[in-house]
Amino acid sequence: MLLQQNWVSPHWAWQSLGKPFLLFVFLMLQTADLQARRGHQFVWKTGHWGRCIGDCGSGGVRSRAVWCTHAEGWTTFHANCDQQDKPESQRRCFKVCDWHLELFEWEVSGWDRCGLVPGAEAGAEACVTAQHGLQRRSVRCLQKLNRTVVSSEICEHFSPQPPAEQACLVPCPRDCVVSQFSGWSPCGPGCAGSLQHRSRAVIAPPLYGGAPCPNLTESRACGAPACPLGEEQHTYSLRLGPWGQCRLPHPRDAELAGRTMLDLGSDSGERSAAGLGGSHPQQPAGEVEIGYQTRQVRCVRSDGKHVELSLCLPDPASPVTSRSCVIPKDCATSEWSPWSRCWRSCGWGSVAAGLRSRRRRVRSVPVGVGAPCPELEEREACSAGGKAPLQPCPRFAWRTSEWKACQVSLLLDQQEPQQQKQAGLCGGGIQSRVVYCAQIVVELGTHRPKEVARPVDGKLCQGAAPASSQLCQLPCRAECAVSPWAPWGPCLPESCQHPVLFAGFRMRQRQVVVDPVGALAGCPHLAESIPCEDARCHEWEVSEGACVTDRGHCGPGHRVLKAVCRSRKGEEVPHHLCSELPHPEVVACEVPCARDCVLSEWSPWSPCSHSCSSRNAEGTQSRSRSIVALPAEGGKGCPPERALREQRACNEHPCVHFFWDVSPWSSCSEDVLGTALNASSSWSGEPACGVGIQTRKVFCRKSSSGQVTPKRCPESIRPEAVRPCLLPCRKDCVVTLFSEWTPCPTACQPGNATAVRQSRYRIILQDSANGGQPCPDTLYEERECEDVPICPVYRWKSHRWSPCVLVPASVRQGPPGQSEACGHGLQSRAVTCLSEQGDAAAVGDCVRWAGAMPALVQECHIPCKDDCTFTPWSKFTACSSDCDTARSRRRSLTGRSRKRDKCQNTELYPQVETEPCPCEAFTPQPHGNWSDCIIRGGPAELQLGMPAQGAARECGQGVRLRAIACYDRSGRLVEPSLCSTSGYIEEPCTVPCPFDCRLSDWSSWSPCSSSCGPGVRVRSKWLKEKPYNGGRPCPRLDLKNQVHEAVPCYSECNQYSWEVGPWSPCKISSEENSLHCGEGIQTREVRCVSTAEDHGVETVPNALCRQAEVPEAVQKCTLYCPSECAVSDWGQWSPCPQVCDPNIMQTRTRQVLRSPVSSKPCPEVSQMKPCILNQNCFQYQYNLTGWSGCQLGANATCGHGERRRLLSCRRSDGATVSMQLCQKLHLEQPVPTSSRCVVPCAVDCQLSPWSAWSQCSHTCGAGGQMVRGRSVVLRAAGEGRPCPEQLTQHRSCPVKPCYSWLLGPWSPCTLQGGQCGDGLQVRNLTCVVHDASVSATSKPVENALCGELPSKESVLQLPCSVPCPGDCHLTEWSEWSSCELTCISGRSFEPAGRQSRSRAFMVQAAESRESCSGQEVETRPCSGGKCYDYLWQSSPWRDNVRTVWCQRSDGINVTGGCPLRTKPAEVRHCSPPCRKPFSYCTQGGVCGCERGYTEVMRSNGLLDYCVKVPGLEDKKADVKTIAGKNKPVNSKMHDIFKGWSIQPFNPDGKLKIWVYGVSAGGFFIIIFLIFTSYLMCKKTKQHQSPPPQQKPLTLAYDGDIDM
Repeated sequence: MLLQQNWVSPHWAWQSLGKPFLLFVFLMLQTADLQARRGHQFVWKTGHWGRCIGDCGSGGVRSRAVWCTHAEGWTTFHANCDQQDKPESQRRCFKVCDWHLELFEWEVSGWDRCGLVPGAEAGAEACVTAQHGLQRRSVRCLQKLNRTVVSSEICEHFSPQPPAEQACLVPCPRDCVVSQFSGWSPCGPGCAGSLQHRSRAVIAPPLYGGAPCPNLTESRACGAPACPLGEEQHTYSLRLGPWGQCRLPHPRDAELAGRTMLDLGSDSGERSAAGLGGSHPQQPAGEVEIGYQTRQVRCVRSDGKHVELSLCLPDPASPVTSRSCVIPKDCATSEWSPWSRCWRSCGWGSVAAGLRSRRRRVRSVPVGVGAPCPELEEREACSAGGKAPLQPCPRFAWRTSEWKACQVSLLLDQQEPQQQKQAGLCGGGIQSRVVYCAQIVVELGTHRPKEVARPVDGKLCQGAAPASSQLCQLPCRAECAVSPWAPWGPCLPESCQHPVLFAGFRMRQRQVVVDPVGALAGCPHLAESIPCEDARCHEWEVSEGACVTDRGHCGPGHRVLKAVCRSRKGEEVPHHLCSELPHPEVVACEVPCARDCVLSEWSPWSPCSHSCSSRNAEGTQSRSRSIVALPAEGGKGCPPERALREQRACNEHPCVHFFWDVSPWSSCSEDVLGTALNASSSWSGEPACGVGIQTRKVFCRKSSSGQVTPKRCPESIRPEAVRPCLLPCRKDCVVTLFSEWTPCPTACQPGNATAVRQSRYRIILQDSANGGQPCPDTLYEERECEDVPICPVYRWKSHRWSPCVLVPASVRQGPPGQSEACGHGLQSRAVTCLSEQGDAAAVGDCVRWAGAMPALVQECHIPCKDDCTFTPWSKFTACSSDCDTARSRRRSLTGRSRKRDKCQNTELYPQVETEPCPCEAFTPQPHGNWSDCIIRGGPAELQLGMPAQGAARECGQGVRLRAIACYDRSGRLVEPSLCSTSGYIEEPCTVPCPFDCRLSDWSSWSPCSSSCGPGVRVRSKWLKEKPYNGGRPCPRLDLKNQVHEAVPCYSECNQYSWEVGPWSPCKISSEENSLHCGEGIQTREVRCVSTAEDHGVETVPNALCRQAEVPEAVQKCTLYCPSECAVSDWGQWSPCPQVCDPNIMQTRTRQVLRSPVSSKPCPEVSQMKPCILNQNCFQYQYNLTGWSGCQLGANATCGHGERRRLLSCRRSDGATVSMQLCQKLHLEQPVPTSSRCVVPCAVDCQLSPWSAWSQCSHTCGAGGQMVRGRSVVLRAAGEGRPCPEQLTQHRSCPVKPCYSWLLGPWSPCTLQGGQCGDGLQVRNLTCVVHDASVSATSKPVENALCGELPSKESVLQLPCSVPCPGDCHLTEWSEWSSCELTCISGRSFEPAGRQSRSRAFMVQAAESRESCSGQEVETRPCSGGKCYDYLWQSSPWRDNVRTVWCQRSDGINVTGGCPLRTKPAEVRHCSPPCRKPFSYCTQGGVCGCERGYTEVMRSNGLLDYCVKVPGLEDKKADVKTIAGKNKPVNSKMHDIFKGWSIQPFNPDGKLKIWVYGVSAGGFFIIIFLIFTSYLMCKKTKQHQSPPPQQKPLTLAYDGDIDM
């Protein structure tokens, strides 16, 4: 009301509320200021925590800013704030480093079931298909090693935290779905009022908040008439009650109790009288107390009422109401031991939790149905804070040793396993190394990995192991190759600085063409010398001038000699260096006159006939000249023929020569004297450790004999005897640490067990070299385990059974006067625990070490005087060897039983038992498939294509195995060893060996195809055997099944040359010329010679020399006649320029030797011709052949090789000429002429040996498999054999029998002597043998084969009940419903479906209907379910009513499942409703009139009103006419106002809209009137005292309204 008034009058609001409000605000501000001044005006503020900095692990620190601020927000000194409340600015943290990535990981659980979002339940009614839900999962950061939880920040350092929630869909709520009711049960006959029932079953449980299941049963009274008084028809049933609690006898039965209680602590089994003192005597621990228990037996009438027992028991034999029992006693344990110390083996910082444990012991075992013993050991996580830091946890990684030496033989073994090993193998090979798993320990404090090479089990290392083999290269040895010897040089002194008079040496040399690689012997000597006597450093070189006549143009004259002093190198030096005086400067000569004989110049000296002089051969050389022109008369005649030839000795030095010989270099040793150079630390890339020296012996050797004095060899070329070298580093042997000792057993061992040994090993990582420390001899150690706990030996000792204890006589019920103590009872015995020495021990020790405790109680029977008694059974009779015989045993009646007739009935009381004799005949049956062909190792004959001895065989003869199952005569499975020692059928088999392509050896190389320049040499192989069974393929063969190899070769062009002799004298044909002068013919000898070393000139076939360059053997000549002009032979043509030019002329000249007598001119003395290319002018260039194939060393089959191309000198006309012609022109040589190349090695796949066979996958039964495997050590390369696909082999296991306890079906509920009430369900436990297959048939065997019996009695016995008349009881379980999936729009929402079953309460008497309630529903997951839809179904309308029901999509009618909001109407109503008098709703859904009335319809087809049908006189008239007559006159006005009739309700019963409008209008009119009246009443006061400030009040008022 106040708010309404304020809204009406803001001025009044200010007058009434404004001043108090301002006063209240002022007081509040003053209070706050006082509070701030009281000490809370300064507060601490903190920033965000910074990043963790510092050392890795738990030693990190993070900081944040802390400052003091005033309440108004400005910062001030720390001293102004309360120091006690100051927040911390630093905090310890775990610093995450990159290497922690391997230690921590996110652990993500699976998503939970989708649950509704809180608050979504309210919208469940409007749900159409699904609702919004939420799924959660746990996300934790874990340390990998011990799976402990750590802070999430550690894992967030490496990857973001996975989401812990996600949206999901939850299907709409679904009510419980039940089937239709069954039919009503039949009513009983007679007049008694009984009930009939019907029931239904649960098809689907309520889901996602749906309605619970309705009642599953209904009952109704039968319509039988009431029985007349006293004539009710009843049936009677004996109801057995449940057995009561087991209790000790009452003190009045102390005598009996004393007779039945047993002191388990004594051996004698004496009866104890401990119970005499009271009803609950104190008993020793472990004692069994035998008591009794009773039950009620009542007679129940069919209407549920209890009646006299005699109505149910006409027979005096009543059911047992009491029995002996064991007083239950719970298991008793000791107190817990103290907690062990917190054990933690390793950890990273402080994130690892430890473990501690404690134990307790059994003091007494449970007796009867007492509580079993609890867990005897307990563990829990703990924190070892404050202790010394732990050793960091190890990490593991693969490590390797160094590669071992490269072995070519390993590769050759794959190709030619039968070949003998050759020496000097080289090329491609295989090298191996040891791969092992090592642990890496982190150094404490720094957290830097410090490796400790300790081998551990390979399973600890993750990822693939590195390769243990690889291809390698062993360099091929290359022997030193040298060039031919050069010609002997001149006689030279040792030194031209200090020459020894006339003593010197003549020398010749050769060069190294191919350097040696890995050869044991170095290069041969490269220089040889011969001592000589005429040694000069410088010599005169004399040249002759032209012959100058003394007088006239011919006759005697002289030549002027010019002498130049030259060194041996050909350089001109001062004259004083030449020791002797030069020859005479002028030499006499003669120019022939016109009539004189003319001789030619001396020819050059011929080559020396021998390279050296010996006793049998001396070297000579000759020269000659010929007669050019004959003399005339009076002229000087020609000399005799012998004067035309001169001969002189040459190569007069002896054939013996000398050279320096050396021994091999010694190994590099330390330079003790410091003679070595200060060499660099590494010359060849090898690691070096200092500079040492190498020495060798140098001595002078004579070619034909041994060592001579060093003076015979020139000192200037003496080889060095000492040289510096790099000392190779000492390599000590490096081994890993020993592995950990293999663990000794932690569990105790039996005392008679063999001693357990433990071992450890280590691995050589690097072999010693260069004098390093050698490897240790011991790589494997073994020792016996120390302190192995010996299992303590305890045993149970069973004492004698006590007498049979019966129910006390006071409790037993029987006919009066009949108190015989007989029947069934219990007897007990003491069981004590003894140590190995026979001393008494605690019960807990035997429980732990001695196995199951023997039974403490057993049933017993004291025969009554009317019972039949027998002697014990005799032993079974002996069996013969025949399997079809039987054995038997006997017993006989004793005492009075022999005279009783009933005891003679052998069907009830058999006296002979017979059973078949055990038979030892067994039959094997094959089982499973044949195994793979298994090659067994062992010394077997090698076949072609198989590896050499020492390697495991991979092919050839083997066996394949098939498992057997062994059965006895009765068809029971027995141990397979009874049928076969191995448990297998064996059959020989063959694994075909692969055969590689086999070729012959290489043929010899052919000669070089060219005698001058580059050519090829060829060799070949031919096919011997083709490959098969996956052997290596052949290379590409030609049509003749051959493979060829060609290599380039080069023949020196001056190796074979044409040698010409001197021209013969010019022969003139004497028939035509009497003067014997003029033109003639002269000849010479032409032969092809080889200039081989030390063999002089050797004639070879002419075909080896170039035929295009064969010299002329015959030429024309001129023997000038007397007095003719005589000229010399033509000289050499002058050389053409290097670039041929036809404009440049080539000339040659000759001299006039004798002038003519007559004036006849002399022939021409010069000739010219142009330099024309390829005629008399040639150009030269180097030419390269193509690359050859990759050439390997002589002993190599693959690997690194060399390819070559040859260099030759080619003339411009295409001819290959001597290399010297190109070398003289100093042309640029192309490079390179050789390069390295690789011939791929064909490597066969290398496999590890087969592992041992695994354990059988099944411990017993059929279907077990054993597996063995091998791994790829080296993958195939090149054209090697590929790896086989089969890397594992399987074989079936022999079928061992499976023994198991088989539980039989539950028996019906058995009542001992009653018709209803509490009974017992039992089932049998049988030991059976089977083969564990799906279709296995089980056969019973002896219980001992199944081992220990299941301990719980409840497995074999269950309490049950049979309902008595009038009792409520549960029905049997319904059948499981079909499997149904939870679906959304036809798609499964969950992977598994559900199926349900139910049981309902049945009410048998109307009186107990209220007290009977409850029903049971079970649901279980299932697979293979379907999606079902639930749809409303309806019947046709009948009298505006129809039946509506819910139906599942498979056609089953159900209750529940269909949404109620879509349920169709079951009753149909007319619209608008029929409210006219005498009207009703017809079946067609429109309003009609009752019988006797007719309808008057409006223009829109609806009923207007009902008119009574006129009397009988008018009943034949037209209905419509009568209606028209009786219609009121003002019907039109009625129609106008009919729609205005005040009807406030719609046909559906709701208020019409106009009613709301009229009500609202009336309300506003009333408010308006009140408001107007109020203003009128207040008007006078407002004029008398107007407020001074209206506007502020209005604003203040507005503010209140906004609030």
